[in-house]
Amino acid sequence: MSTVKSSVNQVSLISDFKEITKMRLSLSVVFSALSGYLLGAIEVDFYTLTLLAFGGYFMVGASNAFNQIIEKDLDVLMDRTKNRPIPAGRMSVRSAFIIATIFTVLGITVLYIINERTAMYGAISIFIYTCVYTPLKTKTPLSVFVGAIPGAIPFMLGWVAARNEFGIEPGTLFALQFFWQFPHFWAIGWFLFDDYAKGGFYMLPTRKRDKGTAVQTIMYTIWMILISIVPVFGVTGDLKLSIVAAVIVLLLGLVMLYYAFELFKKRTAIAAKQLMLSSVIYISLIQIVYVADKFIR
Repeated sequence: MSTVKSSVNQVSLISDFKEITKMRLSLSVVFSALSGYLLGAIEVDFYTLTLLAFGGYFMVGASNAFNQIIEKDLDVLMDRTKNRPIPAGRMSVRSAFIIATIFTVLGITVLYIINERTAMYGAISIFIYTCVYTPLKTKTPLSVFVGAIPGAIPFMLGWVAARNEFGIEPGTLFALQFFWQFPHFWAIGWFLFDDYAKGGFYMLPTRKRDKGTAVQTIMYTIWMILISIVPVFGVTGDLKLSIVAAVIVLLLGLVMLYYAFELFKKRTAIAAKQLMLSSVIYISLIQIVYVADKFIR
């Protein structure tokens, strides 16, 4: 009986660890960073690739843990977050803080082994997410703009890890993921509007599920699409895109734009959820297309 109870406790601990670090989100961020590295690498070094994967996970995991510590009293008010480890009482703030601190130190240290610039951008990402974005979420919808900065760093971070320099190439990758953040998070803010309101979060640019928010969602999606095809024109240094890849990237963007227009027309939670799902598929596929195009071209 004690063996069964011990196994259950171990499963619970693992589950809570995954939740406090938001494992699925962290892994998607690692995927972005690795994609950026493959795009920037002149010769792929698997040691650096491994360091980037672990360093990226530590970096995002730390940000998420700090975020849940700060928002613990608000998380308990919302259906989507009330069962998180801290508000549910399964993990103490002290334990979460230890995890967040260890992950911060490990993340910056591992990224520093790659190069100083990678560590610097990783540290900036943790700072902005934890100390600026998180406190602003209950103050102003502009928090989404601030949050889009650390959210866009991973794709760029991979290139910096590969080249140890910042230029037009990682800048373009940053801009692409930066503008993607807005339709993605506004879609989430739309279909979770009532639940967010319980915690005092108003993530939509107009604070309402209205035409104004839908129009801005469309506009930022268009900007995202335009930036995504810029490399085909040969103006982004070593970041290039073939015509075939550019057409695929454009079509993927137009699918997402279609759902943005659907949100404008219907203004329903279902339409918002469809846009959110399309945005997740988009950002994953576009990174795959960029990387595949580099190695096939």
